[in-house]
Amino acid sequence: MENKFANRKVIISGFIVLILLIYIGRLFYLQVPDNHYKRSAENNATRHIIQYPSRGLIFDRNGELLAYNKPVFDVVAIFREVQAFDTTEFCYIVGEDRTEFVKKFKELKRSSSWFRPKIIISLLSFERYSLLEEKLFKFRGFYTQPRTIRAYAKPVAAAVLGYVGEVNKKDIEKDSYYQSGDYIGISGIERSYEKEFRGKKGVKIFTVDVHNRIKGSYKNGEYDSIAIAGKNITTTLDAELQAYGELLLKNKKGSLVAIDPGTGEILALVSSPTYDPNLLVGRNRAKNYKMLKNDKNQPLYNRAISAIYPPGSTFKTVNALIGLQEKVITTRTVLPCNGGFRVGNFHQYCHHGSAVTFLHSIQGSCNAYYSQVFMRLMNNKNYDSVSIAFDSWRNYLLKFGIGRKLNTDLSYEQKGILYTKEHYNKLFKGRAWKPLRLVSMAIGQGELGITPLQMANVTAAIANKGYYYIPHIVKGIESKDSIDARFYVKNYVGIDSAYFPPVIEGMELVVKSGTATRAYLPNITICGKTGTAQNPHGEDHSIFIAFAPKENPKIAISVYVENAGYGGTWAAPIASLMIEKYLTDSTSRPYMEEKILNADFIHSKEKTVE
Repeated sequence: MENKFANRKVIISGFIVLILLIYIGRLFYLQVPDNHYKRSAENNATRHIIQYPSRGLIFDRNGELLAYNKPVFDVVAIFREVQAFDTTEFCYIVGEDRTEFVKKFKELKRSSSWFRPKIIISLLSFERYSLLEEKLFKFRGFYTQPRTIRAYAKPVAAAVLGYVGEVNKKDIEKDSYYQSGDYIGISGIERSYEKEFRGKKGVKIFTVDVHNRIKGSYKNGEYDSIAIAGKNITTTLDAELQAYGELLLKNKKGSLVAIDPGTGEILALVSSPTYDPNLLVGRNRAKNYKMLKNDKNQPLYNRAISAIYPPGSTFKTVNALIGLQEKVITTRTVLPCNGGFRVGNFHQYCHHGSAVTFLHSIQGSCNAYYSQVFMRLMNNKNYDSVSIAFDSWRNYLLKFGIGRKLNTDLSYEQKGILYTKEHYNKLFKGRAWKPLRLVSMAIGQGELGITPLQMANVTAAIANKGYYYIPHIVKGIESKDSIDARFYVKNYVGIDSAYFPPVIEGMELVVKSGTATRAYLPNITICGKTGTAQNPHGEDHSIFIAFAPKENPKIAISVYVENAGYGGTWAAPIASLMIEKYLTDSTSRPYMEEKILNADFIHSKEKTVE
């Protein structure tokens, strides 16, 4: 019996010793290896203030400043520290509507952590910040923190530069860099180059007393980190040319894209109507954004890279090159017109005489000529069927950058419309293809859609006699050796260089004595092609493509003016003025400039064709 109790005594004693050892070990762990509670206590006695980096600056190709930063301040609250305060006085100081502020404050207080700082007022101006700082002692639990916001030096290039806005839940989930209240590029190069622009946030840690007043730097700044500013970016834009293009397209819907064929650099990219980019910064951003979004003329819509139009007769240059490459025509080919292209009951109107030469087909823009070229391409005996011939033709267009994204560095680029043979197989339900059903694409109509950027790129490929560089908007990034490698690669369009000179000669005649004489300049040889795209919703679209000079081209351009009628009447002189402005830094035709500037296709019922 005695041994029995002795054994129990040993077991109980051992159990007590084990518990003591566990407690001692845990206390040791908490005090030595694990400093979690220590940090937690320190956090209660410190305040972390985020140091927001300034966003990288934006310059044009000549070093002119386009976008910079200006200081503003956020008001943050730690709800557990907030005490009753005079909301009327507070709202008067910060310039907020009291009713809206009280509603917002209650919602944030209900849904946010009581221990973490929460932004309650964003983008306070320096003047209001100064007033608040003087009275901040009245508002316990409220603090200010500095940051910078975008500002734009000139009211130009809104479609290119884009705008910056507050992050949403999706942005935060996608990238841990962002927290609620941060800002991110939403469109334009602000979006495309967000990671380069944003820099790196820093933090300063301060010790605070029991009243949460800052007493000094925590551990002499040992755990602070500095904010690293974003990288500056030099764009390919010529700010002066861009501003001039926007002026010419004022009171017009449309777009204009100008490219340096030798580099693919975008010299000007205009979407009209446009807006002042400064409208979408600061505390009025939300109100202004709503106004712009509800505008029926869609100033936020970048027509230059997102709008899809039929290319009209400008597309005849592409079909001419494919016809020569496929050897269904030569430069000596003469085809009949006699008022248009007729097959049975089908009639495609034209206005030329009985015989049209290759050069005159471009100079005079003959519909009948290119309808016959297209029929020859589709019935080419080198292919076993029309669908295979169509596929070959379509592949040429893809090489030109039509019907696909060019992979430029601007956000929201569209690929246009270029259907596959599978689409037509389904449409024709397995029946044999008839080229006549597709012949409207011979003259840039029908089931074909192209963006102004793509059309300018096609023009650059013609100017280069067979290749292009991907159009891009950024010329250089601070601290980087170069832009992305894809912008240095020549993209060949699959047409032998020998076939380009006759097409270019025809384009020269278009301006000298053809459908675009309004674009003629005696001191600069401009090569161009007009287009008038049918529009079921109103007046036709006025289109013109061109490059200059003929030898060693420096600029390739496409111009679209919606609902303006003939390409030679409006788009051609606009392109010509832009070319002259870029190559000579001046313009010499005030009468033409005045006519363009006075034309209003948005607010008036002016007759648009002549």
